[in-house]
Amino acid sequence: MYFASLIVLNVVSRKVRSILTAVAVAISIMTVVTMGVLTHSLRQSAIAVLRTGTADFSIAQEDVSDVIYSSIDERSVTELRSYSGVESVVGVLVAPFRLDEDHPFFLQLGVPPQELEAFGVHVVEGRAYEASAPDEAMLGFRAAREFNKHVGDHMLLDGDDFQIVGIYSTGQVFGDSAAMMPLVTLQARERKPGTATLAFVRTTPGTDIQALRNRIEQDYPELATVRTESDFGRVDRNLELLSAANTGVSGLALIIGAVTVLNMMVLTVFERTREFGVLRAIGWSRARVLFDVMGEALVVALSGAALGVAAGFVAIRFLEDTPTLRGLFYPDYTTDVFLRALLITFGMAGFGALYPAARAALLKPLTAIRHE
Repeated sequence: MYFASLIVLNVVSRKVRSILTAVAVAISIMTVVTMGVLTHSLRQSAIAVLRTGTADFSIAQEDVSDVIYSSIDERSVTELRSYSGVESVVGVLVAPFRLDEDHPFFLQLGVPPQELEAFGVHVVEGRAYEASAPDEAMLGFRAAREFNKHVGDHMLLDGDDFQIVGIYSTGQVFGDSAAMMPLVTLQARERKPGTATLAFVRTTPGTDIQALRNRIEQDYPELATVRTESDFGRVDRNLELLSAANTGVSGLALIIGAVTVLNMMVLTVFERTREFGVLRAIGWSRARVLFDVMGEALVVALSGAALGVAAGFVAIRFLEDTPTLRGLFYPDYTTDVFLRALLITFGMAGFGALYPAARAALLKPLTAIRHE
């Protein structure tokens, strides 16, 4: 207890230096937490679009900048239905638009009415739209609740008036927060005849799904199948670049934090050279001196990390209200993000204090006592 309190006392005795170092660490950790939550949350939002419905796997155009801009020919969708082991293939056109300031990324889904059941859509109120109805649509129950819409009401969707003929549920947040209409209607409005954004495949029981995916990708090299989160990078370059940026930011934060801690601890050891000499002379071991310096660095780093995590929550709350992210960014606070921040904090303290701690531990008592 005495040793721990001595470490804290040494940190407190150099208030300005400790505070400035802790602030530098806090900024680094705030950046790590904010980028980590942003990257993970945007990735989960994009993956949620691919998981709308009850498919065993999804198909998208390979290597596009954003999965929303994927394009699949409807003829390919029709051909895929004839594959052995395929129960159903549903081609869906996804068209986001800005509904209002609070909903800058509202989704319209074009699905043939005869394939709603295969897609995993359950009409919970009203009825499904007609195949060729140009002004009929359904709302997900979340969207209907948010906009206070009921069956029979009208709603403007990207400038066109639609009658809400049904309320549906898919079991997915993005699907249930969207509007759904006939595929041909949305294709005409988006000027994309014969085109789908994604295809959702359900297989028959006992099918070797991986073998089926391999066959599809061999027959259609321009397409990629997506079943797990690790597959997502093949159909969306933007989020992969964001993930790479997140890794780079974490590395940079570690370097900046370690250099800041190093600067503080070098000055501390230089100022306390005589003190360390006296401590060594009265019986302190080299290991005890080493742990003393490392402990001080860890206290400062952990204090800064705690401040940085708090600042990260504030920054994330600010990002939620950013117009370009509103409706798309739903913060998902995972253990991995905070574990990474903690590991980086220990790395800052360890790498930053290693040299000055070793220098202090290797001081010769008499030489240190004579130091001016």
